[in-house]
Amino acid sequence: MHRLLRTSTALRTFTALAALTALGLTAGCSSASGPKTREAAERAPASESARPSASTFWVDPDSAAARQVEQWERQGRTKDATVLKRISEQPMAVWPAGDDPAPDIEEATKGAAKEGRTAVLVAYNIPHRDCGQHSAGGAGSSDQYRGWVNTFADAIGSAPALVVLEPDAIPHIADGCTPAEYHADRYQLLSEAIQRLKRQPKVKVYLDAGNPGWINDAHKLTEPLQKAGVAQADGFSLNVSNFQSDATTKEYGRTLSATVGGKHFVMDTSRNGKGPLVGDRQDAWCNPPGRGLGTRPTDRTGDPLLDAVLWIKRPGDSDGPCRGGPAAGQWWPDYALGLARNAKEA
Repeated sequence: MHRLLRTSTALRTFTALAALTALGLTAGCSSASGPKTREAAERAPASESARPSASTFWVDPDSAAARQVEQWERQGRTKDATVLKRISEQPMAVWPAGDDPAPDIEEATKGAAKEGRTAVLVAYNIPHRDCGQHSAGGAGSSDQYRGWVNTFADAIGSAPALVVLEPDAIPHIADGCTPAEYHADRYQLLSEAIQRLKRQPKVKVYLDAGNPGWINDAHKLTEPLQKAGVAQADGFSLNVSNFQSDATTKEYGRTLSATVGGKHFVMDTSRNGKGPLVGDRQDAWCNPPGRGLGTRPTDRTGDPLLDAVLWIKRPGDSDGPCRGGPAAGQWWPDYALGLARNAKEA
């Protein structure tokens, strides 16, 4: 089964940098923002030169990558710090916590509002998430999920936001990983989530549709997307946390779009600069070596169906305990540095 791993639910605690300095690692939740110190909260936003001019998305000035840059600069690792800025100075998605998403969302939307930018958020808390694998978990019941989504939407308020809805949820139905007895409930929850999020006046919602290396035939996703209410969404997302090339993903997106009423899509290019790991290894999705940052985030794609190129997976977050990596969602600076050194536009 070809699959990709989502990062784990956001952690509320960011492990002290000093405690891990000797190990060369810093803890954090890579697909989410950890709690910020007062000093960080009051820090000036990232400079305009740090952002791609074609992007309207918010750059988190206190991401795990930004903290790592600061640590390495203090330690005199200035060359590595400069390379890592290829990550820290780009907009990345925020993955709000599974217990209470409001703090992460409010921080992101307030930070974005100060700069006239848009926060990119990932709703990732569906019950029976990730088929019991590295990112297993999610809400304990359907009603808990409904409450979580309502809190998520309320926290956005009237702020502009782009929401990627439930990575893997639809593909795991299409590939048979999610047991059949959960399908109807999942469709209902996703449809309700789209409708709830769209009640916020400046929110765009993209329902996740996996990647072309996973569900090879895009038509297998058509009915599941329709049952989940993609017609009410702004579109679908592709390549989240995966490594498929821009060209392959765009072609797949166009094919899928034609089967779901011409819906637009967004794609994750955070780690696809070198494409996927060649070969048929089952763990090709998990911290594959030699990968690199892909096309920088932008909402000016030049493609009428592609609404945005995004860094949805936060580069440097581990896919799981494989190839020497930490647990899923944990910051892995050595892997991040490798991605940055192999950046597509380096």
